[in-house]
Amino acid sequence: MGRRLLRGVSGAAVVLASVALLSMRHHGAREAAQYPGIGEGMLEKSEQQSQGSPEGAGGRQQKDLRVHPPEGYRSKGSLTLGDIFIAVKTTKRFHHSRMELLLDTWISQASEQTYIFTDEEDDALKRRMGGHVIFTNCSAEHSHLALSCKMAAEFDAFLASGLSWFCHLDDDNYLNPGALLKLLSSYAETRDVYLGKPSLNRPIWASETLPNNQTKSVRFWFATGGAGFCISLKLARKMVPWASGRNFLSTSELIRLPDDCTVGYIIECKVGGQLIPNALFHSHLENLQIIPTSQLMQQVTLSYGVFENKLNVIELSGPFSPQEDPSSRFRSLHCHLYPNTSWCLQAVGW
Repeated sequence: MGRRLLRGVSGAAVVLASVALLSMRHHGAREAAQYPGIGEGMLEKSEQQSQGSPEGAGGRQQKDLRVHPPEGYRSKGSLTLGDIFIAVKTTKRFHHSRMELLLDTWISQASEQTYIFTDEEDDALKRRMGGHVIFTNCSAEHSHLALSCKMAAEFDAFLASGLSWFCHLDDDNYLNPGALLKLLSSYAETRDVYLGKPSLNRPIWASETLPNNQTKSVRFWFATGGAGFCISLKLARKMVPWASGRNFLSTSELIRLPDDCTVGYIIECKVGGQLIPNALFHSHLENLQIIPTSQLMQQVTLSYGVFENKLNVIELSGPFSPQEDPSSRFRSLHCHLYPNTSWCLQAVGW
Protein backbone atom coordinates (compact mmCIF):
# COMPACT_ATOMS: atom_id res chain seq x y z
CA MET A 1 0.00 0.00 0.00
CA GLY A 2 2.94 2.32 0.69
CA ARG A 3 3.91 2.45 -2.98
CA ARG A 4 0.37 3.31 -3.96
CA LEU A 5 0.29 6.11 -1.40
CA LEU A 6 3.45 7.63 -2.85
CA ARG A 7 2.11 7.28 -6.39
CA GLY A 8 -1.04 8.98 -5.17
CA VAL A 9 0.86 12.02 -3.96
CA SER A 10 2.88 12.16 -7.17
CA GLY A 11 -0.17 11.61 -9.35
CA ALA A 12 -2.04 14.44 -7.73
CA ALA A 13 0.75 16.81 -8.72
CA VAL A 14 -0.13 16.35 -12.40
CA VAL A 15 -3.43 18.17 -11.94
CA LEU A 16 -2.08 21.08 -9.87
CA ALA A 17 -1.48 23.38 -12.83
CA SER A 18 -5.02 22.94 -14.14
CA VAL A 19 -6.41 23.43 -10.63
CA ALA A 20 -4.58 26.75 -10.37
CA LEU A 21 -5.89 27.95 -13.73
CA LEU A 22 -9.47 26.97 -12.97
CA SER A 23 -9.37 28.64 -9.57
CA MET A 24 -7.73 31.85 -10.73
CA ARG A 25 -10.19 32.25 -13.60
CA HIS A 26 -12.91 32.86 -11.04
CA HIS A 27 -10.74 34.60 -8.47
CA GLY A 28 -12.26 38.05 -8.90
CA ALA A 29 -15.94 37.11 -8.98
CA ARG A 30 -18.22 38.81 -6.47
CA GLU A 31 -20.53 36.13 -5.15
CA ALA A 32 -21.50 37.35 -1.70
CA ALA A 33 -24.95 38.54 -2.71
CA GLN A 34 -25.85 35.13 -4.15
CA TYR A 35 -25.77 33.32 -0.83
CA PRO A 36 -28.59 33.59 1.71
CA GLY A 37 -28.41 32.56 5.34
CA ILE A 38 -25.56 34.92 6.36
CA GLY A 39 -25.16 33.16 9.27
CA GLU A 40 -7.32 5.39 14.92
CA GLY A 41 -4.71 6.68 16.00
CA MET A 42 -2.95 6.74 19.36
CA LEU A 43 -5.39 8.86 21.30
CA GLU A 44 -4.45 8.85 24.94
CA LYS A 45 -7.01 6.89 26.92
CA SER A 46 -7.59 9.76 29.29
CA GLU A 47 -8.89 11.92 26.40
CA GLN A 48 -12.59 11.35 26.95
CA GLN A 49 -15.32 13.17 25.04
CA SER A 50 -17.81 15.17 27.07
CA GLN A 51 -21.18 13.68 27.87
CA GLY A 52 -24.29 14.47 25.82
CA SER A 53 -22.61 16.13 22.86
CA PRO A 54 -19.02 14.94 22.41
CA GLU A 55 -18.20 18.38 21.05
CA GLY A 56 -20.08 20.19 23.75
CA ALA A 57 -19.10 21.80 27.02
CA GLY A 58 -15.95 21.16 28.94
CA GLY A 59 -12.49 22.50 29.66
CA ARG A 60 -10.78 25.13 27.60
CA GLN A 61 -12.85 24.19 24.56
CA GLN A 62 -16.02 25.47 26.21
CA LYS A 63 -14.36 28.76 27.18
CA ASP A 64 -12.73 29.38 23.80
CA LEU A 65 -15.46 28.19 21.42
CA ARG A 66 -16.59 31.30 19.61
CA VAL A 67 -18.51 32.67 16.64
CA HIS A 68 -16.67 35.97 16.13
CA PRO A 69 -12.89 36.41 15.73
CA PRO A 70 -10.74 37.45 18.69
CA GLU A 71 -9.13 40.87 18.76
CA GLY A 72 -6.13 41.11 16.46
CA TYR A 73 -7.51 38.67 13.89
CA ARG A 74 -10.29 40.84 12.51
CA SER A 75 -10.28 41.83 8.88
CA LYS A 76 -11.14 45.13 7.28
CA GLY A 77 -10.74 43.85 3.72
CA SER A 78 -13.10 42.43 1.12
CA LEU A 79 -13.33 38.69 0.46
CA THR A 80 -15.26 36.82 -2.22
CA LEU A 81 -16.12 33.15 -2.54
CA GLY A 82 -13.64 33.07 -5.41
CA ASP A 83 -10.83 33.57 -2.88
CA ILE A 84 -11.63 30.26 -1.13
CA PHE A 85 -10.42 26.79 -2.13
CA ILE A 86 -12.98 24.22 -0.92
CA ALA A 87 -11.75 20.60 -0.83
CA VAL A 88 -14.09 17.64 -0.29
CA LYS A 89 -12.53 14.30 0.62
CA THR A 90 -14.39 11.17 -0.44
CA THR A 91 -13.91 7.57 -1.57
CA LYS A 92 -15.30 5.56 -4.47
CA ARG A 93 -17.86 3.67 -2.41
CA PHE A 94 -19.52 6.95 -1.37
CA HIS A 95 -19.69 8.56 -4.81
CA HIS A 96 -23.33 7.56 -5.23
CA SER A 97 -24.68 7.58 -1.68
CA ARG A 98 -22.98 10.76 -0.44
CA MET A 99 -21.50 12.79 -3.29
CA GLU A 100 -24.64 12.90 -5.43
CA LEU A 101 -26.48 14.47 -2.48
CA LEU A 102 -23.80 17.14 -2.12
CA LEU A 103 -23.71 17.79 -5.86
CA ASP A 104 -27.47 18.29 -5.90
CA THR A 105 -27.37 20.62 -2.90
CA TRP A 106 -24.60 22.93 -1.69
CA ILE A 107 -21.97 22.15 -4.33
CA SER A 108 -24.41 23.43 -6.97
CA GLN A 109 -23.97 26.85 -5.36
CA ALA A 110 -20.17 26.72 -5.16
CA SER A 111 -19.07 24.41 -7.96
CA GLU A 112 -16.33 26.72 -9.27
CA GLN A 113 -14.66 26.85 -5.86
CA THR A 114 -15.08 23.18 -4.93
CA TYR A 115 -12.68 20.34 -5.73
CA ILE A 116 -13.40 16.69 -4.96
CA PHE A 117 -10.52 14.43 -3.92
CA THR A 118 -11.15 10.72 -4.32
CA ASP A 119 -9.26 7.47 -4.72
CA GLU A 120 -10.68 5.97 -7.94
CA GLU A 121 -11.82 7.34 -11.26
CA ASP A 122 -15.55 7.66 -11.85
CA ASP A 123 -16.89 8.80 -15.23
CA ALA A 124 -20.23 9.87 -13.79
CA LEU A 125 -18.57 12.08 -11.18
CA LYS A 126 -16.21 13.51 -13.77
CA ARG A 127 -19.10 14.38 -16.08
CA ARG A 128 -20.67 16.45 -13.32
CA MET A 129 -17.54 18.16 -11.97
CA GLY A 130 -15.09 18.04 -14.89
CA GLY A 131 -11.59 19.08 -13.92
CA HIS A 132 -12.72 19.73 -10.36
CA VAL A 133 -12.45 16.00 -9.57
CA ILE A 134 -8.95 15.01 -8.47
CA PHE A 135 -8.24 11.28 -8.75
CA THR A 136 -5.43 10.93 -6.22
CA ASN A 137 -4.69 7.20 -6.65
CA CYS A 138 -4.47 7.04 -2.85
CA SER A 139 -5.63 3.89 -1.12
CA ALA A 140 -9.35 3.57 -0.35
CA GLU A 141 -8.52 2.29 3.14
CA HIS A 142 -9.52 4.35 6.18
CA SER A 143 -5.99 4.24 7.59
CA HIS A 144 -4.04 7.27 8.76
CA LEU A 145 -1.65 6.90 5.81
CA ALA A 146 -4.41 6.67 3.21
CA LEU A 147 -6.24 9.66 4.69
CA SER A 148 -2.99 11.61 4.85
CA CYS A 149 -2.30 10.82 1.21
CA LYS A 150 -5.52 12.60 0.20
CA MET A 151 -4.89 15.49 2.57
CA ALA A 152 -1.47 16.00 1.00
CA ALA A 153 -3.11 16.16 -2.43
CA GLU A 154 -5.65 18.70 -1.13
CA PHE A 155 -2.96 20.85 0.46
CA ASP A 156 -0.74 20.97 -2.61
CA ALA A 157 -3.67 21.71 -4.94
CA PHE A 158 -4.61 24.62 -2.69
CA LEU A 159 -1.07 26.03 -2.72
CA ALA A 160 -0.99 25.74 -6.52
CA SER A 161 -4.26 27.66 -6.78
CA GLY A 162 -2.84 30.81 -5.18
CA LEU A 163 -6.10 31.42 -3.32
CA SER A 164 -6.39 33.02 0.11
CA TRP A 165 -8.13 30.30 2.14
CA PHE A 166 -8.10 26.50 2.27
CA CYS A 167 -11.22 24.80 3.62
CA HIS A 168 -11.41 21.03 4.03
CA LEU A 169 -14.70 19.12 4.24
CA ASP A 170 -15.77 15.50 4.44
CA ASP A 171 -18.38 13.97 2.15
CA ASP A 172 -21.01 13.95 4.92
CA ASN A 173 -20.88 17.74 5.44
CA TYR A 174 -23.35 20.35 4.24
CA LEU A 175 -21.55 23.65 3.65
CA ASN A 176 -23.41 26.95 3.68
CA PRO A 177 -21.24 29.01 1.28
CA GLY A 178 -22.71 32.30 2.45
CA ALA A 179 -22.06 31.55 6.12
CA LEU A 180 -18.51 30.46 5.27
CA LEU A 181 -17.90 33.67 3.35
CA LYS A 182 -19.22 35.76 6.21
CA LEU A 183 -17.02 33.95 8.74
CA LEU A 184 -13.80 34.14 6.73
CA SER A 185 -14.48 37.76 5.79
CA SER A 186 -14.19 38.62 9.48
CA TYR A 187 -10.62 37.28 9.68
CA ALA A 188 -7.52 38.90 8.21
CA GLU A 189 -5.98 36.56 5.67
CA THR A 190 -2.60 38.08 6.55
CA ARG A 191 -2.74 36.36 9.94
CA ASP A 192 -2.05 32.73 10.84
CA VAL A 193 -5.63 31.47 11.06
CA TYR A 194 -6.71 27.86 11.77
CA LEU A 195 -10.48 27.62 12.25
CA GLY A 196 -12.58 24.61 13.17
CA LYS A 197 -14.11 22.66 16.01
CA PRO A 198 -12.27 20.19 18.25
CA SER A 199 -13.88 16.82 18.87
CA LEU A 200 -12.33 16.57 22.33
CA ASN A 201 -12.77 18.88 25.29
CA ARG A 202 -9.03 19.08 25.91
CA PRO A 203 -5.81 18.88 23.87
CA ILE A 204 -4.73 15.52 22.53
CA TRP A 205 -1.56 13.78 23.70
CA ALA A 206 0.51 11.78 21.20
CA SER A 207 3.91 10.12 21.03
CA GLU A 208 6.24 11.66 18.48
CA THR A 209 8.88 9.36 17.01
CA LEU A 210 12.46 10.63 17.31
CA PRO A 211 15.74 9.30 15.92
CA ASN A 212 17.41 6.30 17.57
CA ASN A 213 14.04 4.75 18.49
CA GLN A 214 13.31 7.51 20.96
CA THR A 215 9.89 9.13 21.50
CA LYS A 216 8.54 12.20 23.22
CA SER A 217 5.05 13.24 24.28
CA VAL A 218 3.44 16.12 22.42
CA ARG A 219 0.24 17.94 23.27
CA PHE A 220 -1.91 19.92 20.81
CA TRP A 221 -5.41 20.89 19.73
CA PHE A 222 -6.83 19.85 16.37
CA ALA A 223 -10.01 20.61 14.44
CA THR A 224 -11.89 17.45 13.57
CA GLY A 225 -12.04 16.88 9.82
CA GLY A 226 -15.60 15.64 10.23
CA ALA A 227 -16.78 19.19 10.91
CA GLY A 228 -14.53 20.86 8.35
CA PHE A 229 -11.78 23.38 8.99
CA CYS A 230 -10.16 26.38 7.28
CA ILE A 231 -6.57 27.61 7.10
CA SER A 232 -5.29 30.97 5.84
CA LEU A 233 -2.72 31.05 3.04
CA LYS A 234 -0.11 32.68 5.26
CA LEU A 235 -0.31 29.83 7.76
CA ALA A 236 -0.41 27.19 5.00
CA ARG A 237 2.85 28.47 3.55
CA LYS A 238 4.53 28.03 6.93
CA MET A 239 3.30 24.42 7.00
CA VAL A 240 4.99 23.47 3.71
CA PRO A 241 8.11 21.76 5.18
CA TRP A 242 5.86 19.27 7.03
CA ALA A 243 2.69 19.24 4.91
CA SER A 244 3.56 19.49 1.22
CA GLY A 245 3.73 16.37 -0.93
CA ARG A 246 5.36 13.35 0.68
CA ASN A 247 6.24 15.44 3.72
CA PHE A 248 2.68 15.13 5.01
CA LEU A 249 2.91 11.32 4.97
CA SER A 250 6.24 11.43 6.78
CA THR A 251 4.84 13.81 9.38
CA SER A 252 1.76 11.64 9.86
CA GLU A 253 4.04 8.67 10.51
CA LEU A 254 5.81 10.57 13.30
CA ILE A 255 2.66 10.56 15.44
CA ARG A 256 0.72 7.71 13.72
CA LEU A 257 -2.54 9.63 13.81
CA PRO A 258 -5.10 10.53 11.10
CA ASP A 259 -4.86 13.48 8.75
CA ASP A 260 -6.88 15.98 10.80
CA CYS A 261 -4.75 15.28 13.88
CA THR A 262 -1.63 15.66 11.76
CA VAL A 263 -2.78 19.10 10.58
CA GLY A 264 -3.21 20.22 14.20
CA TYR A 265 0.17 18.75 15.14
CA ILE A 266 1.94 20.61 12.33
CA ILE A 267 0.28 23.92 13.17
CA GLU A 268 0.65 23.82 16.94
CA CYS A 269 3.84 21.80 17.43
CA LYS A 270 5.91 22.66 14.35
CA VAL A 271 4.73 26.08 13.16
CA GLY A 272 3.76 27.52 16.55
CA GLY A 273 0.21 28.45 15.56
CA GLN A 274 -2.99 27.65 17.39
CA LEU A 275 -6.50 26.44 16.70
CA ILE A 276 -9.24 29.06 16.97
CA PRO A 277 -12.29 26.95 17.94
CA ASN A 278 -15.49 28.04 16.23
CA ALA A 279 -19.05 27.06 17.12
CA LEU A 280 -20.36 27.25 13.54
CA PHE A 281 -18.72 23.98 12.41
CA HIS A 282 -20.51 20.69 13.18
CA SER A 283 -19.70 17.00 12.75
CA HIS A 284 -21.61 13.78 13.21
CA LEU A 285 -19.78 13.32 16.52
CA GLU A 286 -22.06 15.82 18.24
CA ASN A 287 -25.79 15.73 18.90
CA LEU A 288 -27.08 17.65 15.88
CA GLN A 289 -30.67 17.60 17.09
CA ILE A 290 -29.94 20.16 19.79
CA ILE A 291 -28.99 22.89 17.30
CA PRO A 292 -31.96 25.31 17.37
CA THR A 293 -33.89 25.29 14.11
CA SER A 294 -33.82 29.08 14.09
CA GLN A 295 -30.00 28.98 13.95
CA LEU A 296 -29.49 26.34 11.27
CA MET A 297 -29.19 28.87 8.45
CA GLN A 298 -26.27 30.60 10.18
CA GLN A 299 -24.11 27.48 10.62
CA VAL A 300 -21.07 27.04 8.38
CA THR A 301 -21.17 23.24 8.27
CA LEU A 302 -23.62 20.54 9.31
CA SER A 303 -23.45 16.78 9.14
CA TYR A 304 -25.36 13.56 9.75
CA GLY A 305 -24.76 10.04 10.97
CA VAL A 306 -25.36 7.94 14.06
CA PHE A 307 -24.96 9.27 17.61
CA GLU A 308 -25.49 7.10 20.69
CA ASN A 309 -26.98 4.37 18.45
CA LYS A 310 -29.62 6.72 17.03
CA LEU A 311 -29.95 8.49 13.70
CA ASN A 312 -28.28 11.87 14.18
CA VAL A 313 -29.74 14.55 11.91
CA ILE A 314 -30.78 18.18 12.27
CA GLU A 315 -34.33 18.98 13.35
CA LEU A 316 -36.06 20.76 10.47
CA SER A 317 -39.61 20.96 9.17
CA GLY A 318 -40.42 20.68 5.44
CA PRO A 319 -40.46 20.80 2.61
CA PHE A 320 -39.64 17.09 2.56
CA SER A 321 -40.87 14.74 5.23
CA PRO A 322 -38.41 12.66 7.28
CA GLN A 323 -39.51 9.73 5.11
CA GLU A 324 -38.66 11.57 1.88
CA ASP A 325 -35.38 13.06 3.18
CA PRO A 326 -34.45 10.63 5.95
CA SER A 327 -30.70 10.19 6.25
CA SER A 328 -29.42 13.77 6.36
CA ARG A 329 -32.25 16.37 5.98
CA PHE A 330 -29.83 18.15 3.62
CA ARG A 331 -32.39 18.46 0.84
CA SER A 332 -34.86 20.16 3.16
CA LEU A 333 -32.14 22.44 4.52
CA HIS A 334 -31.10 23.35 1.00
CA CYS A 335 -34.66 24.32 0.11
CA HIS A 336 -34.83 26.66 3.10
CA LEU A 337 -31.61 28.33 1.93
CA TYR A 338 -32.39 28.23 -1.81
CA PRO A 339 -36.18 27.97 -2.17
CA ASN A 340 -36.08 28.64 -5.92
CA THR A 341 -34.21 25.38 -6.61
CA SER A 342 -36.27 23.50 -9.20
CA TRP A 343 -36.77 20.33 -7.18
CA CYS A 344 -37.69 22.41 -4.10
CA LEU A 345 -40.50 24.05 -6.05
CA GLN A 346 -41.85 20.59 -6.90
CA ALA A 347 -42.20 19.61 -3.25
CA VAL A 348 -45.80 19.23 -2.18
CA GLY A 349 -47.07 22.20 -0.20
CA TRP A 350 -43.87 24.20 -0.65
